[in-house]
Amino acid sequence: MIPHAARAELRDLLGAEGLAEDEVERACHAYDATPFSPEGTGRVLPDAVAFPESAEQVGAIVDLARRHGFVLVPRGGGTGMTGGSRPVRGGLVLTFPRMARITIDERDLCAVVQPGAVTGRLQAEAEQRGLFYPPDPASKDFCTIGGNLAENAGGLRAVKYGVTRDWVLGLDAVLGDGTRLTTGSRAVKSVVGYDMTRLLVGSEGTLGVITEARLKLIPLPETRATLAASFDDVRSAADSVLGLLTARLDPTALELIDRTCLESVRETLPFPLIDRTRALLLVELDGGASDVARRLPAAERLCREHGATASESAADEAGREALWQARRSISPALGRISPHKVDEDVAVPRSRLAELVAGVQDIAARHDLQCASYGHAGDGNLHVNLLLGERQPEVLARAERAVSEIFDLALQLGGTLSGEHGIGTAKRIYVARELGAAGIAAARRIKAAFDPDGILNPGKVLPEPGAGESGDGDDAE
Repeated sequence: MIPHAARAELRDLLGAEGLAEDEVERACHAYDATPFSPEGTGRVLPDAVAFPESAEQVGAIVDLARRHGFVLVPRGGGTGMTGGSRPVRGGLVLTFPRMARITIDERDLCAVVQPGAVTGRLQAEAEQRGLFYPPDPASKDFCTIGGNLAENAGGLRAVKYGVTRDWVLGLDAVLGDGTRLTTGSRAVKSVVGYDMTRLLVGSEGTLGVITEARLKLIPLPETRATLAASFDDVRSAADSVLGLLTARLDPTALELIDRTCLESVRETLPFPLIDRTRALLLVELDGGASDVARRLPAAERLCREHGATASESAADEAGREALWQARRSISPALGRISPHKVDEDVAVPRSRLAELVAGVQDIAARHDLQCASYGHAGDGNLHVNLLLGERQPEVLARAERAVSEIFDLALQLGGTLSGEHGIGTAKRIYVARELGAAGIAAARRIKAAFDPDGILNPGKVLPEPGAGESGDGDDAE
């Protein structure tokens, strides 16, 4: 709880527009886009919601929280999929619509961006100047740069351009002990000291509150084209991915979509869905016009050699956008098939993707669960959706066992529990399976150094001390 004295100080600091204490605002900031998860927690309302408008105000809020002993939950656009921005112990949610400034430096090819800026807006403003910010999460029209940084967001173009972390030159942040920290440099290269930038990116608001980012930009590619290849089985589509990656075609995006997912967005597809199609592979290329024109038919031929039975190409912007809008809509569209689902995003080395796809199908069948899979095949990152129908206890128990087996499979294949969604609350009981006892202990020492009072986003990322150290998942809340 936030003490009365602290509330009064917050009102004085933030003004009438900067602090919300009514139940409606608190309820609106108590959730994110996390689907139902068997191991997840229920909704907990924050005690209040703060809307700071400067780094100075953020620093003052952190000082208040330390003095009065209440917790802080930094929040972006609320599009996270693992509960990272949901309060679990009340406290004060920090959200940043009043800190959304974007400044683009065309000479140094960088953007100085506050955390509340919407990612799609940054992309649009860069493109107006002939520049390009590649990270492209599916929720780009709603998610914010601050949330992308906290989660190290990936997205559709990661196969060629990497994830958010790869585009950060430096940050300003307020740590949990109140320290104002500036990391990195506006220079393209900087190797002085420990890489604090990469430590903060992906830390899910547990180490510091990011107040500004300096992000790399590059010249906008001259043209883009997209190929949609249909396959009669998911395994063949997965097998073709490695061929596309090793044929020097340099795809910008390489997405796999199974039949169940295709059915969920069938009405938005720009072409009819063939009855025998069981998977679709979306291949996007960018670069010079003549180079893309050369690589596009080569990609189509390679897909055919790996079993594609049909293909459609879209070189114009309208056709491309229709295809990618359908892809971005899959996660919410699956709600038409099942009101409840478990959504996991395991990732494996790209050479093991076909094994992951086959293994996930076997696990779902063994537990009598309907499974819908899609994702960033070029990264080996598969979004596995277990469709639960209604929330019956027996179905939930089967889903929890299936999730545990899917995580084990990903690790056995040399992969990871999460390619881009992060840990939040949804995966923290499993994280020791990947990090091990030594990794958990080292992470806790870092957390204690950055946030000695434990006020920043508690209950996220790491298991509770003494719980889940073996990674057996038995400490579900």
